[in-house]
Amino acid sequence: MSALYPFTFHPIFKERVWGGRNLERLYHKPLPPKVPIGESWEISDRPGDVSTIADGPLAGKDLHWLMENHEHELLGGAKAQHGRFPLLIKILDAQQKLSLQVHPPPDKAAELGGEPKTEMWYIADAAPGAELYVGLKRGVARAQFEEMLRNGRVTECFHRITARPGDAMFLPSGRVHAIGEGLVIFEVQQNSDTTYRVFDWNRVGLDGKPRALHVRESLESINFNDFEPPLIRAEFSGAVAKEMRALVNDPLFNVTACKLTQGVSDALPANKMQIIAVLTGRLKVRDGQTSVSRVAGQFCLVPASLTGVTVTANTEATLLGIEAG
Repeated sequence: MSALYPFTFHPIFKERVWGGRNLERLYHKPLPPKVPIGESWEISDRPGDVSTIADGPLAGKDLHWLMENHEHELLGGAKAQHGRFPLLIKILDAQQKLSLQVHPPPDKAAELGGEPKTEMWYIADAAPGAELYVGLKRGVARAQFEEMLRNGRVTECFHRITARPGDAMFLPSGRVHAIGEGLVIFEVQQNSDTTYRVFDWNRVGLDGKPRALHVRESLESINFNDFEPPLIRAEFSGAVAKEMRALVNDPLFNVTACKLTQGVSDALPANKMQIIAVLTGRLKVRDGQTSVSRVAGQFCLVPASLTGVTVTANTEATLLGIEAG
């Protein structure tokens, strides 16, 4: 009998100059009062920011403890990242534009003193006309990018896409990007927190001072052959009661969106660690012994050692199924 069960965690809230209060409005998150919250770290095993188990016999212990004591049961065939849980799962509330930034690719990260970070975005909520900045406009070369950066016009080099709820974008390390204002995003990423800012809209941070830029590191990290990447085009398909949409299939993680009609149950794959992220509606995760109810904006980590785990929609529900590579 496995000592593990479907886990829920307490979110870790991050104050950000570009944040807001939408996580409270949309998902009833218990945000600290009167501060702009830009990120809710839902499943995290970062030094200093480790998710605490919220439920069951292991409540109060944390995700890193699980990795130290139950790594194989938890991950199955998935690979740890330097002894830590391989993924970092967040919800972002961007009420202002984020910095134009890049994460270093694997062949550059070590020499720059950082970690590579590949990620994907799922747009959960969007103001009319909200945009993503992803990759470069076709034909922009490094020399032109550097000149526009010196002239304060680097934003003109970026490919911009209008974003709507349900859109998704894959961001491999090296893809320069920014989230525009008016977006709430579910983010799935490699366990890394290295970000190089190339431009920050000439604003100041929470301390009233300009935020640090990392121009040299950014220029070394940007893929200057990455032009006008499209949104993920996959559509939902399948039976009416259960529709699926493949979003990302990458060595680091796989992400699939699923729509379930009220009352429908879906069996999770055996011997695979799964993260269930609820986008809309209410559902229940059950492993035969334990039952966990989740609503929009909540998450559940299902260890690989569990068998016969089902997800049942209490209402019509949409979810992301996330597997680590």
